[in-house]
Amino acid sequence: MIVVNVMIETTADDIAKVKDAIATMEKASQAEEGCHDYTFSVELNNPNRIRITEKWESMEVLEKHFGMPHMATFQQALASITMKGSDMNFYEATPV
Repeated sequence: MIVVNVMIETTADDIAKVKDAIATMEKASQAEEGCHDYTFSVELNNPNRIRITEKWESMEVLEKHFGMPHMATFQQALASITMKGSDMNFYEATPV
């Protein structure tokens, strides 16, 4: 299983601007074959930080996800906001 953790620093106002795009991305990604989890959240103690947690069956499935039309649409939405920073980490994990 591949686990992905993403952190995006922006502003609460910019997060509000892309809320619909986030909801669409989350729902479409969760429907993809091989997706075990795809969840967006905003930190309680930092309303300027979005976190994305993903779990995928394999790296091959995740790479397929990167080419999906909803990914391109979401990337366009992100391009419309000011990102102060971002971090993305991939982990290979075995559930215990």
